[in-house]
Amino acid sequence: MLNYGHLRYFWVVARDGNLTRAAAKLNVSQSTLSVQIRRLEEQLGQRLFERRNRQLVLTEAGRIALEHADSIFAIGEELVSTLSRHGGNVPLVLRVGAIATLSRNFQIRFLAPALARPDVRIILRSGNLTALLAELEAHRIDLVLANLAPFQEPGAGWVSHLIDEQPVSLVARSERGIDPNQPIADLLRAAPLILPTGESGVRIAFDALVDRLEIHPTVAAEVDDMAMIRLLTRENVGMAIIPPIVVRDELNDGVLTEVASLPDIKEAFHAVVPLRQFPNPLVRTLIDSRDLPE
Repeated sequence: MLNYGHLRYFWVVARDGNLTRAAAKLNVSQSTLSVQIRRLEEQLGQRLFERRNRQLVLTEAGRIALEHADSIFAIGEELVSTLSRHGGNVPLVLRVGAIATLSRNFQIRFLAPALARPDVRIILRSGNLTALLAELEAHRIDLVLANLAPFQEPGAGWVSHLIDEQPVSLVARSERGIDPNQPIADLLRAAPLILPTGESGVRIAFDALVDRLEIHPTVAAEVDDMAMIRLLTRENVGMAIIPPIVVRDELNDGVLTEVASLPDIKEAFHAVVPLRQFPNPLVRTLIDSRDLPE
């Protein structure tokens, strides 16, 4: 581990350029200051200063160390300033990762208790599940929202909560005029389909459905983003296999119509949270409010 006390001694000397003045500022003797800097050099395995005409001059390694020390101590000063400025009323920050195929409407519903609080700031990122789990285990985010339960290896530093399930339907532009009274197999052949990609639990269940029905429907597009599925359906590219919540506004406006429900398919929503001794308290608040209103 880097000794930040030694680094601070180096930083003061490097910025002042004079060992005597730096020792006075730090209220230590010159010999003590020299010893501390030598210990830092031993730890880094590099000379940080060289003497030229009785002057201390930074080596190339010393210039690199000074650049990093400037950043480190600037961040420390910013921390003190921030906490002092807020006087203890520091805004709570919730860092959320959501996979790209997750419904935006669902995300807003789930995060509503936190969004309604003026003392909370939310940072929302999207990505694939593998990358987001790595961020979670590195403590760079507090929560991952996914529509597929991640495989949990022994010793994993997180746990997955099933927080909701949504029905999935066959949705199309209203002007297609598809007769909803047809058998499901015929409906799936009635127009090209817009499907989520194979990483989605909905797609896994859909592939099982068409295998049972022994049909091979035409696929117009395979998309890993629910917002794009919504857009393609609005543009009448085909019929979508999608939870109605994703296109709720279009259904209410009559732009899209729910052709048929697919009772064998549900989209499950999971909240993956880290196993920490001191978890973000906002995460527990959201998990406990998982009985979301319609």
